[in-house]
Amino acid sequence: MMMDGKFTLHNNPPMPVLDLSPPRHHWTKAFKEVLAAAAVAAPLLAAALPAAAIEVIRVVSPGEKEAWLVEEHANPIITVRVAFEVGAAADPAGKEGLANMVSSLLDEGAGELDSQAFQRRLDDLSIRLGFDAGRDTFKGYLKTLTENRDQAFELLGLALTKPRFDAEPVSRVRSQIMALLRRLSQDPGTVAYRKLLENFFPDHPYGRPPEGTLKSVGGVTADDIKEFMRKNLAVDNLVIGVVGDITPAELAPLLDATFGGLPAEAETPPVPEVRVKAKGQTMVVDMPVPQSAIVFGHQGIKRDHPDFYAAYVMNYILGGGNQSSRLYQEVREKRGLAYSVNSQLYPLDHSALIVGAAGTANARVGETLKVLRREWRRLAEAGVGGEELTDAKAYLTGSFPLRFTSSSRIASMLVGMQLDDLGIDYLDKRNGYIDAVTLPRVNRLARRLLDAEALSVVVAGEPEGIEKTEKE
Repeated sequence: MMMDGKFTLHNNPPMPVLDLSPPRHHWTKAFKEVLAAAAVAAPLLAAALPAAAIEVIRVVSPGEKEAWLVEEHANPIITVRVAFEVGAAADPAGKEGLANMVSSLLDEGAGELDSQAFQRRLDDLSIRLGFDAGRDTFKGYLKTLTENRDQAFELLGLALTKPRFDAEPVSRVRSQIMALLRRLSQDPGTVAYRKLLENFFPDHPYGRPPEGTLKSVGGVTADDIKEFMRKNLAVDNLVIGVVGDITPAELAPLLDATFGGLPAEAETPPVPEVRVKAKGQTMVVDMPVPQSAIVFGHQGIKRDHPDFYAAYVMNYILGGGNQSSRLYQEVREKRGLAYSVNSQLYPLDHSALIVGAAGTANARVGETLKVLRREWRRLAEAGVGGEELTDAKAYLTGSFPLRFTSSSRIASMLVGMQLDDLGIDYLDKRNGYIDAVTLPRVNRLARRLLDAEALSVVVAGEPEGIEKTEKE
């Protein structure tokens, strides 16, 4: 995953992602065979072509719709990613889960096709189509065989511009979401993560669950759904990434045909900027489980901050480097305290976090938190070493080409590059940003960013050995 951009960070918090509306897999046998061949070829392609060899083409349609394209004609497949710069943060108070519910309904009938007819058309044409909503973005995904290109783009356009929202699918999808919400309410990791964000953002949309609650989802009406579509999905907040067997000349008219029916401008209400309210407290959500879920964090650094890459490298050393990170080595390898532990940067459009997670037996929670805070403080006060920095930069630059092993990943990068204003030449420049990070800069940033006293923790379970606890 590309962890230095919005395309992963905004929708992938440290705890399991609350994916309430995963895209359906409409794959026929023929499409599966093509995908299998592509999967074999992709790693070879990635090994042969470094990031700098991937040419990103700006395609502008006659109607001035823009998409970024990477041509790849080795397989007869086209992948499209779209994103609107609006998400669950725009849900009205009391209607939490609205954006998520809309995303779950867009492939449930459009134009003259009711839900069954729409799904049948996708199946018949071997098209994969789906949508999902994060806190700051509303995204869509399309994958098709080249021979069905025009029909696939037509169905995507219908879903976005002429969705039906018939009573039966609305009722069915609402029931599915509410059933999943009931299951998630029993998941310690989900419960802990929700509580952490509620504590960080008590009076802000980021503190509300983007998937909604039983009450809020139950209260979403058909008028709410239609109003969300009318106000929020528009040409001026849309970005498009395309990868595969299509040329710029072929793509340009499809952009107008697919997205021309969208409103020109969105009417999304502004989301205010907010700083994290982290006071270093330890909160416990009592749950009768043998293993506690721990989440933690405090104020982070935004994606457009000049020190973002220094923070990215620093976090890799702290907890983002899997088995090589300090947290993993100290918490798991040396002491066997936790089954897993990690940290990551989580920049949002209107705030930023550095967050992490761990899972451990109830009896070992207290000791785990002591080691966690100690490592947080040690990196802030003593910084990182020269060898640590060299190894981190070597991994982060050397592993970058592994992100180009599928059209889906590349299409997601193209969207993320646009959302974050990284420039069309970002793939050429990205490793240079990592290489430019110096030891003094990382250590100055660590002293300024990492604050063990402000590190707030939520534990869901029946933890033992915690000295300071706020019961929730």
